[in-house]
Amino acid sequence: MSIEAREISKTFGAFRALRGVSVKVASGELVALLGPSGCGKTTLLRIISGLETPDPGSGPIRFQEEDVAHKSARERRVGFVFQHYALFRHMTVFENIAFGLRVRPHSSRPSEDGLRRRVMELLHLIQMEAMGSRYPSQLSGGQRQRVALARALAVEPKVLLLDEPFGALDAKVRQELRRWLRRLHDEIGLTSLFVTHDQEEALEVADRVVILNAGQVEQTGTPDEVFHHPATEFVMRFLGHVNLFHGRREGEGIVLGKPEDAGARIFVRPHELEVSSLETPEARLKATVRRLWSAGGQVKAELIGGGGDVFYVEMSHERFSELCLTEGQEVFVYPRKYRIFPPTAGQGD
Repeated sequence: MSIEAREISKTFGAFRALRGVSVKVASGELVALLGPSGCGKTTLLRIISGLETPDPGSGPIRFQEEDVAHKSARERRVGFVFQHYALFRHMTVFENIAFGLRVRPHSSRPSEDGLRRRVMELLHLIQMEAMGSRYPSQLSGGQRQRVALARALAVEPKVLLLDEPFGALDAKVRQELRRWLRRLHDEIGLTSLFVTHDQEEALEVADRVVILNAGQVEQTGTPDEVFHHPATEFVMRFLGHVNLFHGRREGEGIVLGKPEDAGARIFVRPHELEVSSLETPEARLKATVRRLWSAGGQVKAELIGGGGDVFYVEMSHERFSELCLTEGQEVFVYPRKYRIFPPTAGQGD
């Protein structure tokens, strides 16, 4: 079941939350809506689900070939998972999952045996077969979110929508649960769209990523495409750490310099910045090592340039050992890879 939302706009008073946004999700695809707080991603998800109404003049919202823009959330048969679980505290895990089936019209409600069978299938799917009699207060945050997901799946939705599903969990549980969600998606193949502001989460879990900023789509692509080939300066800055240099083009390369004598803004990720203990034709920008920290898979260094600019480098432990870097040491740097974007409105060189 594919999803398409075309030219969707939404205003709240004088605030324009969405400005003609278009999104497509192929059947069986898992797509992330990624962006900072206030960019419009949750508003778009709620409009697709039927919980919010777009502005007049917005385009269609299609599930497969059917325009569902004028249908209610119930009629759209959407499974919706919220950030804060929204479980019924007075109901057991079993009854929370069964709730959507019990409130169906009598004509489409399964028998008690059929209902029990369906709930037990879902408990097995979320790896909680022995916890059906527990109450939400007796579960961890990760377990509660699994129950919320099972409840959304119980009614056999056409599509699954998730709004910051792991936002209320600590970092380690988030990591475990998002990997579990990816495996679950591969198993059931349900078309899914989820909202997150966590770049790592989107890049790890999604088939494709839609990056939103100020109510507009900045870029859509696979995780590799948006990270390694950012279309705009915003995408470059938003997806991970980045250093900003000023410089100028010289032949096929660049020369890093000062803002007053350089004509280009040059963006370099920390792992793409090379450090040399000696000045070379390439490495001409002088800097001083201000801080080093080696915990983790890579060594990270904070450098300060002659003009007081601070920038960051990431390197392997092997490279760190070769350089024998120490705090206070003078070094020279150059980018192995860089990107230059046109200045944005109101932005000088």
